[in-house]
Amino acid sequence: MVKETLNSLAALDYPNYEVLVIDNNNPQPELWQPVQAHCETLGDKFRFFHLETHPGYKAGALNFALKHTDPAAEFVAVVDSDYLVHPGWLRSLVPHFERQEVGVVQAPQDHRDWGGSLFKEIINWEYHGFFEIGMVHRNERNAIIQHGTMTLIRKSILVDSGNWAEWCICEDAELGLRVQSLGYDTVYVKDSFGKGLTPDSFAGYKRQRFRWVYGAVQILKRHWSILSPFSRKSGLNLAQRYHFIAGWLPWFGDAISLVMNVLCIFWAIGMALLPKYFGAPLYILMLPPIGAFLFKLLHFLWLYTVRVPCTFKQRLGAALAGTALTHTIATAILRGIFTKSMPFLRTPKCESKSAMVKGLVMARGEALMLVMLLVAVVINYNFGNDQTEERLIRAALLLIQALPYAAALLLSLFSVMPEGIRLPWAAKKPAAEALQASDRPSMTP
Repeated sequence: MVKETLNSLAALDYPNYEVLVIDNNNPQPELWQPVQAHCETLGDKFRFFHLETHPGYKAGALNFALKHTDPAAEFVAVVDSDYLVHPGWLRSLVPHFERQEVGVVQAPQDHRDWGGSLFKEIINWEYHGFFEIGMVHRNERNAIIQHGTMTLIRKSILVDSGNWAEWCICEDAELGLRVQSLGYDTVYVKDSFGKGLTPDSFAGYKRQRFRWVYGAVQILKRHWSILSPFSRKSGLNLAQRYHFIAGWLPWFGDAISLVMNVLCIFWAIGMALLPKYFGAPLYILMLPPIGAFLFKLLHFLWLYTVRVPCTFKQRLGAALAGTALTHTIATAILRGIFTKSMPFLRTPKCESKSAMVKGLVMARGEALMLVMLLVAVVINYNFGNDQTEERLIRAALLLIQALPYAAALLLSLFSVMPEGIRLPWAAKKPAAEALQASDRPSMTP
């Protein structure tokens, strides 16, 4: 996988660049030594570094690379190790830096080799929405999220702002926020200039999203003084502050929904064991989870229809994936609020396929919540001997609250389906990938 990435970088149509490959905290020589040997075959432009033990996770490796970058370098680009990069990437995006106020230029994350897998097709389109909707809108307000791979950064700004933050597991988004707070512009070019691999399993998909959400909470806690709408000393304008807070606010809604779901479960247990003390649950416990669910459904089915070039069935798949992450996002928010740090969670790529039982294990937390909410449905339906319509309403509302957990279990099972097994509504590979952006970008500034 990494050799393919290096080969694509060797084919870049750009006159003067170097590639630094950092292998950090990898105790398996049989994995990194072939990559080192491959770098040597690609010529002097490629330099390989193996760091047996190095602090700071990905940010630490990036800072190490920055120290060893050629002193004459003006721009730093970051590419994840699973990406195949288009030859015109640098040639097309570097000219944006002719405006001295530009600090970061970002191309979208994009994905490849998903057409033969139902699970990968579903999560590919879930990813796609952020880059077709959120990033495009934020770019109009100079408020994009800097999302790591396929990023170009003006080196002088990177160094002057303090390099990558090793305290944050989302060092890319944190850096972009700091660059904007210093008054520099960030540019988003919607054309795809590189494609990476999607996670192979539901567990990997969850780990990646958990890292993004937990890192967002770290950033909010550390930089609230510049993100607060009431701050008078912030280097961010009101539109930038709005987009950062509004972009992450729905995740806090998922956390509130989880708390309310747990309260509903405990209340149902009280109704069954201590009916004299626990009456019918308050509807206020049910409204936040249902509101969050309906908001996500509206987002995927309405905005995707307008902005994302996929079929209706693929929109449904994206909605399933987004809903399936509700529990993961909620737990990441709560852990982020009550803890200061946690290890960087790497997203595995090219994993071997799991057994069906592993599919259930990967969603065990969601499956437990699903079972408990179904128990609460039964209790509420059978509670009392009158007001049948109210009992039906309570049971129906609890069923709606259980849907995100059912979605997670279903998506986890999809992730362990053998390659080639397709549901009737899943698009075939040629038709699905034809909807993606062309391999050759349409815009060259």
